[in-house]
Amino acid sequence: MMAARRDQAVHGVLLENEPMARHTTWRVGGPAARYYQPAGIDDLAQFLAQLPADEPLFWVGLGSNLLVRDGGIRGTVIATAGLLGGIAQIGDITVRVEAGVPCAKVARFCARLGLTGAEFLAGIPGTLGGALAMNAGAFGGETWKLVHTVETLNRTGQRRERAAQEYHVGYREVHGPAGEWFVAATLQLQHGDTEAASARIRELLDKRAATQPTQQPNAGSVFRNPPGDYAARLIESCGLKGRCIGGACVSEKHANFIVNTGAATAADIEALIDEVAATVQRQCGIGLVREVHIVGERSGG
Repeated sequence: MMAARRDQAVHGVLLENEPMARHTTWRVGGPAARYYQPAGIDDLAQFLAQLPADEPLFWVGLGSNLLVRDGGIRGTVIATAGLLGGIAQIGDITVRVEAGVPCAKVARFCARLGLTGAEFLAGIPGTLGGALAMNAGAFGGETWKLVHTVETLNRTGQRRERAAQEYHVGYREVHGPAGEWFVAATLQLQHGDTEAASARIRELLDKRAATQPTQQPNAGSVFRNPPGDYAARLIESCGLKGRCIGGACVSEKHANFIVNTGAATAADIEALIDEVAATVQRQCGIGLVREVHIVGERSGG
């Protein structure tokens, strides 16, 4: 692997052949041909503008909800976590958050200001950028119910502000103008009590720790909940808790989580995802829809 170097044209750090196992919560994944960490939104815009129009782009926050195959990524990964990290109160009940801010940090920041409505974000193990892209939710809350406006970048580095109404938002899906990526959003909250909001966040985090395998590498919920049911219930009803392929296992704690027990490959995890979906389809007649995004090349591909 090549060492980090400063890109000649823009601020930020560009890594070549960077193992994605270092940047995903499953701790698996082959190398990205290029892995770019921007110093800020303006630098990211300049970087995007100089890329070839056909360069494949992959955006990564904390690396949850993502499976990178063992053959890696033939393209450029844009890493936002810890870099696009601005968060500030800009109005009485309005907060502006950049895409790289962890959702749990957003929840705590709002609570300290005495603003409520974002507590559920503490249960989402990713960044706001990822939460915007898929309308992430937890404990009955959904990201886009808070969104007032978003800021986006396109392939040429053009920056735009758009109203939430410009997007069609559903359960774990968001559709809007093509070829744009979220770099920030303004969230509208409600006045409330700091202590009550902080207590709610602690309660949700305790619940998450009690019901999810937070101590083992995982990527969050693997499948969406089908209408009127729960993916975890269906998977457990098929006797799949504890089912393993290689180092990948269906969690004994929560059946809609797959954990890396220490030596899993991306191929192990993908095979187990496919087996779980096929088994539920066969035994229950329900086609589970994957929530986890799978990207990259199979090993040797």
